[in-house]
Amino acid sequence: MAAIDDSMPARISGDCSDDIRQVLYHAWGHDRDELKALLRSGGSAVVQDPKTGETPLHAAIRACGPASPDDDDDEEEDGCVEEARGVIQELFLNGAIWNDVDSNNETPGCVALRLGRKALYNMCVDAGVRAELLFALMGGYEKLSSGPDEDEGEGEGEEAEHETNEEMPDAEPEADPEAVVEAPKFVPPDAGEKPVTSEEYLNSELTYDDNKLVDSDLNGVMMAWETDIMRRSVAALIPDSAPGKRILNVGFGMGIVDGMFADLKPSRHHIIEAHPSVLNHLSQEGSKFGPEWEKSGPEEGAFKVHKGRWQDILPQLLVEGEVYDAIYFDTFGEDYSQLRLFFTEYVIGLMDQEGRFSFFNGLGADRKICYDVYTKVVEMDCIEASLDVEWEESNVDMAGLDQAGKGEWEGVRRRYWTLDTYRLPICTFMG
Repeated sequence: MAAIDDSMPARISGDCSDDIRQVLYHAWGHDRDELKALLRSGGSAVVQDPKTGETPLHAAIRACGPASPDDDDDEEEDGCVEEARGVIQELFLNGAIWNDVDSNNETPGCVALRLGRKALYNMCVDAGVRAELLFALMGGYEKLSSGPDEDEGEGEGEEAEHETNEEMPDAEPEADPEAVVEAPKFVPPDAGEKPVTSEEYLNSELTYDDNKLVDSDLNGVMMAWETDIMRRSVAALIPDSAPGKRILNVGFGMGIVDGMFADLKPSRHHIIEAHPSVLNHLSQEGSKFGPEWEKSGPEEGAFKVHKGRWQDILPQLLVEGEVYDAIYFDTFGEDYSQLRLFFTEYVIGLMDQEGRFSFFNGLGADRKICYDVYTKVVEMDCIEASLDVEWEESNVDMAGLDQAGKGEWEGVRRRYWTLDTYRLPICTFMG
């Protein structure tokens, strides 16, 4: 990776308009009073340099420079950091966005982490947690409209507009929108990336090989390098490899974790899988989890693949009174809101009082700050679900994972994992 130039001339370009430049300069100079005055008089905390993507948050953090190796974790004695903290707090109060990226594909928190500014990094993490919790809260409300009711007022408004135009024939024509020249805007490095939705995933064709399962856009659905993570997850869910457990796994994929569960001789092993390609793979002759496996259970229905979306199947399992000792969740194409729905609404009714729940923790795993934000969000949401969560950290062998398009990522469109530490969640009921 090329060295990053953190100097002011490199980050605040000549392409900036004067109003953006003034906000960035005052943020860089840690001039809180002048910055506050700017923001109160029409300046914005969410501006970006159109060339470098520098935001006021980036500037305030970058101006501190790299921390000394002798600096302690809290950095309370560092005057520059203390000044930066005040500026950053002011920016967050004025709506600054914690995860805007610059031309180096770094968020403000990424810059703080690279420079060793832990106190500033933690401020960005806390802001991310607040934002995620707020978005979750807003998601529970109906979107508000600032205009008239569409069915009642739209036609009347159009008629009134025509009448007004007829009465004022000399009114000046509206400006041609094409004649308006917009100021240049920053385009993030990952602007072309779009998240895969569950519907798109379920409608895509999947391809298996020995090392990976990819969709029709070459997104990695599951990959063999995850095997060690799966092994640790199974060990955490079923201590001492105890046989006879009741197991539920949501998301079969390559069958890595289910193969490990099956080796422990469970008394009940249920799998939920929605993708037609995976279900077809499971039905093939010689499949370890095909019809013959289902017939091999200690009783009818003990070993079963439930075909469909978990959102449709779990209510029926609740009605049937199914209870599990170990529950694992690893779906694709769903955002955190669905995982949260799973453990706040369903785990409580499906898990034995002494049971354990875990999931593949790839939340925000393409950058550390997002991973840390989601860790805290999960902890808070688990409390709401009456769950304790413990994190078991383990090293990830990054050989073959450190470069996009190479090693394990060859033939995969997006490098969805960049971290050298995996944080495994182990959830149990409180008390």
